[in-house]
Amino acid sequence: MSKFTISELSLYKWRYHIGYGLVAIGLAAVLFMVSLYSPGGISKQEMQSVVQSDAVNFLKVDSFAIPNLPYHLLQKASLAVFGVSIISIKLPSILLALLSAVGIMVLFRRWFSRNVGILAGLIAFTTSQFFFIAQDGTAGIMYLFWPVCLLLLASLVARPSKFRSLYKVLLFTAAALSLYTPLSIYVVVAAVIAIFLHPHLRYTIKQLSRVKLIICALIALILSIPLIIAIYKIPSFRLDIFGIPNSMPNWNNNLSLLGSQYLGFANPGGKTLLTPFFGLGSMLIIVVGAISIFKNRFTAKSYLISIWIGLLLPAVILNPELISVTYLPLILLLAFGIAYIINYWYSLFPRNPYARIGGLIPIVVLVGALILSGLAHNLYGYQYDPELVANFSKDLTLIPNNTKYLVVSSNEFDFYKVVAKHNKSLVVFTKPQSDEFLASHDSIGENDFTGYHIQKIITGYTYQNSNRFYLYKKN
Repeated sequence: MSKFTISELSLYKWRYHIGYGLVAIGLAAVLFMVSLYSPGGISKQEMQSVVQSDAVNFLKVDSFAIPNLPYHLLQKASLAVFGVSIISIKLPSILLALLSAVGIMVLFRRWFSRNVGILAGLIAFTTSQFFFIAQDGTAGIMYLFWPVCLLLLASLVARPSKFRSLYKVLLFTAAALSLYTPLSIYVVVAAVIAIFLHPHLRYTIKQLSRVKLIICALIALILSIPLIIAIYKIPSFRLDIFGIPNSMPNWNNNLSLLGSQYLGFANPGGKTLLTPFFGLGSMLIIVVGAISIFKNRFTAKSYLISIWIGLLLPAVILNPELISVTYLPLILLLAFGIAYIINYWYSLFPRNPYARIGGLIPIVVLVGALILSGLAHNLYGYQYDPELVANFSKDLTLIPNNTKYLVVSSNEFDFYKVVAKHNKSLVVFTKPQSDEFLASHDSIGENDFTGYHIQKIITGYTYQNSNRFYLYKKN
């Protein structure tokens, strides 16, 4: 009788295909869920983003001089095609999150073994931070998208291939466009420093054609022209790029906020972003990953990640609200931590396949627990936390389709003006100017509706300020 080996099992042969398939299905389900149900509304920051995106005018070069220009161009296109709705506001972020997730999985595949990439990807895509930036209709997703593009394209350029020239053009293009996003410059600076310090990276750069590098640099310079104009006309913009605030921050408040964002396991919550970003188990694995990086500190990857995190720390302390920029380096540390744990277990049983597989069972159970806890943390937090829920509005879905005149507050006017721009049958005012109109909740405090009576009240889903719109009719 021949000796049975586990590699003969059909499922074992297809284990990685099944794993990547589960990641893809899970990711699609996650993005669908967060776009529709979690939190299911839009924040004030998303309303401001819509106003900024609508203000971009292709006939006025000055309107291009804004942070996160590439994102606002995408959002403007989404609004132009689909009108102003919760889905169209969030659509650019959802698409960029999907591309970022695919890029992360490809990056994991190039940096780590396949089993590590699958496990790390499953954890990364079920964290509250990924949930939030994937559905947030602001440029927060760019803090993930650009670093993923830069690291993935850099790894493709480093290895000879027939598409190497194309990868170089894409790398320099991504580097130029990433500069429009505050703090993204640090991954570029970290890469440049790592190239100067690490001998292998210096050797790789020397193998590249200088002529092609100059051409790519010229392309990057052309794409940076609106950014250069913005820096020239708005001096404070150069500070925004590096994450330097215009005034001295409150250090105690910033450090306290950072502590709750990373270590607030006993008191989860938040205002718009659910904290803590990672569960306790994930944070412990990240610590293991940091230890692994230190033990293998002479590798090019260790150089890059260490320098990158070192550059980001002061910027994040100054700007705790831009914490999403730390997402990618932290999940890379998470992957390094998983790889270290698996490799350590394998080293204990180098020739016993059953013991090696047996050791993977608790790791898989741990990862499963982290995934389920991440899903529950996000789903229940954005549905039932009163402080979080109150910061997201579903008012857009409550406006009747036959509404002709809408009265809003002065703070809401710019946003609803964009809504009316894409809905020709709607006219927006800050004062009543017709016999019948719909008035928002916030407009009540700014207007005297004497001579009108309430015909209908439209309510929302919150227990406070649930009266969202009032239908007024002239006496």
